Amino acid sequence: MKTAIVVFPGSNCDHDAYHVMKHVLGQPAAFVWHKETTLKGFDTVILPGGFAHGDYLRCGAIARFSPIMAAVAEHARHGGTLVGICNGFQVLTEAGLLPGALMRNRDVSFINRDVWIRVERAGTRLTSRCRQGEVLTMPIAHGEGNYTAPPEVLDRLEGEGRVLFRYTAPDGRLDDRFNVNGSEHAIAGIMNEQANVFGLMPHPERNAEALLGNAEGRVLFESLVASGATTAA
Repeated sequence: MKTAIVVFPGSNCDHDAYHVMKHVLGQPAAFVWHKETTLKGFDTVILPGGFAHGDYLRCGAIARFSPIMAAVAEHARHGGTLVGICNGFQVLTEAGLLPGALMRNRDVSFINRDVWIRVERAGTRLTSRCRQGEVLTMPIAHGEGNYTAPPEVLDRLEGEGRVLFRYTAPDGRLDDRFNVNGSEHAIAGIMNEQANVFGLMPHPERNAEALLGNAEGRVLFESLVASGATTAA
């Protein structure tokens, strides 16, 4: 499985994602500059965290028009796996590849801390190694992570089982005190109808090695590898 990590001006988690795929899991990986126009030969595409184009206008609003995004959309249309992490999730919503939007956090502050997320949908390409209901500890670092969508979109996401992760208490209970950014339905990650495009706000690439004190994010990358990242869930 060969992974492309798209690099925008302002990306700052690109090397983290590359390191996990290439050095931790031993998978072929390469950086792709945002001005490139092809993703030929890649099975998986990761849009990493950071502040693409300085997050001017809105988070992901300028990155959505980068030349590479036409190839990103084409990759998704043909069933290739596409993962947006934090800023990458914001880019995916701006590009219309995932529904909804990421708004300012409820308390209008940048949040940088560990959170607990419950796996709502196991068995996808991104969660094939996870257990349904499993609670993972992962870091977040964002000012605009408040997932928002119209009621009918939220109903569709819930009804079609497209909510991947939800912010919870450490024991997996839904508790608004632990929905740190105020996301609708405590949503921390979703996927598209075809189950090949994934977006999440937490940073699994930042806790994928025991050396860091918490390697619980590694399971998501192992899931991508185990699923081959090209076969629909």
